[in-house]
Amino acid sequence: MSTAAAVVLFAAVILYAVFGGADFGAGFWDLVAGGAARGARPRALIDRAITPVWEANHVWLIFILVVLWTGFPEAFAAIFSTLFVPLTLAALGIVLRGAGFALRHVAGRLEVKRVLGAAFAISSVMTPFFMGTVVGAVASGRVPADGNGDRLTSWCNGTSIVIGLLFVATGAYLSATFLVADARRAGDAGLEAYFRRRALGAGVVCGALAVVGIVVLRDDARYVYDGLTSSGLPLVIVSLLSGAAALGVLARGNAIRARPFAVVAVAAVVWGWGVAQHPYLLPTSLKIDAAAAPHATLVALVVVLAFAVAIIGPALGLLYTLHQRSALDEHAPPAGAGD
Repeated sequence: MSTAAAVVLFAAVILYAVFGGADFGAGFWDLVAGGAARGARPRALIDRAITPVWEANHVWLIFILVVLWTGFPEAFAAIFSTLFVPLTLAALGIVLRGAGFALRHVAGRLEVKRVLGAAFAISSVMTPFFMGTVVGAVASGRVPADGNGDRLTSWCNGTSIVIGLLFVATGAYLSATFLVADARRAGDAGLEAYFRRRALGAGVVCGALAVVGIVVLRDDARYVYDGLTSSGLPLVIVSLLSGAAALGVLARGNAIRARPFAVVAVAAVVWGWGVAQHPYLLPTSLKIDAAAAPHATLVALVVVLAFAVAIIGPALGLLYTLHQRSALDEHAPPAGAGD
């Protein structure tokens, strides 16, 4: 049962990395879109793309917190006591991001809209970065089982910084890849080319950061490095090949086929991390079995999660399907030309 709960935990991590990552990535492109006139069209497409789903994507974060808290309370306590600073900053980013995105649509004054838009965009970069530093702290073994890890150096180190940057870049890559398809569906060839270039650029940056990350892990997180180069190596190869395929398909102009390759590239590397640190939940101080809650609690948790997935899965599937068919749009897709 502890293994089943751990599988559910990492499955939720993967889903949040993909859907939440793409959501945060949209905010990154909003941030760098330029001034009000230059960035109007990209921001309009971003708004249309994420408005129906931006809150729904956080359901996977709730899954992560519930499974970790209920199924592995010792690990939950250790992570939140050692890493309360980056976790607090990430939570603050989520709140500011949601408030900025929701309120800028109803603000009457232009200067207020700009402030709220900046809050949304900056928080979209801040939140995944600090989440990445948490993952880096766990992967590098800086979170001891007793929760008495250093409150600063645990997440201010080479591994955490690189993984934080990789989280930001991965979200930007996923988002741009999805937005290429959204622009094509909207009939805007100019925005399709605009986001295709950015998807290709972000993909190259992700690849470069992944290479840097492997080098840093070798010196700073040896246990996970050894796992990634042994038991996790097939998943690393799958991620590499899928990422290359996504870039190749994008370069040839097929936005729809690029999306599954991009998703697999991200999902495989996250799953590879889980395989690499198995059987530890906190390398190398706390194993999954030792961290697990009592058997009865795990049984109840898995049963409840099964019912939750049975309810949430079809609902989210319907939401995404309707969104992809533009059935949730309040306005007709804008017809654009040029870049």
